Amino acid sequence: MIAFVSGPVAALAPDSAVVEVGGIGIAVQCTPNTLSGLRLGQQTKLATSLVVREDSLTLYGFVDDDERQVFELLQTASGVGPRLAQSMLAVHSPDALRRAVATGDEKALIAVPGIGKKGAQKLLLELKDRLGEPVGAPAAAAPAASGWRDQLHAALVGLGYATREAEEAVAAVAPQAEAAGGTPQVGALLKAALQTLNRAR
Repeated sequence: MIAFVSGPVAALAPDSAVVEVGGIGIAVQCTPNTLSGLRLGQQTKLATSLVVREDSLTLYGFVDDDERQVFELLQTASGVGPRLAQSMLAVHSPDALRRAVATGDEKALIAVPGIGKKGAQKLLLELKDRLGEPVGAPAAAAPAASGWRDQLHAALVGLGYATREAEEAVAAVAPQAEAAGGTPQVGALLKAALQTLNRAR
């Protein structure tokens, strides 16, 4: 079991990072939110979960142990594999998922690509006693309204996009950020920005 990887970030892609550990590049699958905090050449430490299949070994990386634990607990529900569990964490923080399950919030789960109404109902039943109660305070307000622009721009440049491309992508998702009010989620905006950049190429 590889519990974490620590070292400089050697490469970044839209859904993964390569961390250099003892001269070896370890590829780690990450959510947009996790990737947004990484910078090429800078030291990082990611909690990890190794998923073993007959034909592959895939390492998933997380900001902290709590996120990794929720990733692993989500997969105890029938029909939830690592990809869907990662998608759930790309859309919601661990505490947001705990709140959704604790309050029976179907809409929160349906917001995850790949989960329909019936799937959401089934997940709410199966996960009810597994995820536990939210551990943190309700999500604090994000930094000042312009803060998300700087964070998103830095994340895109860190992924290797040119400054002009990053600026255009930030402008493209601005209406989505404004619709979210004063607390847009940078992880969700990064996902949307990457989609606009992929379409433009």
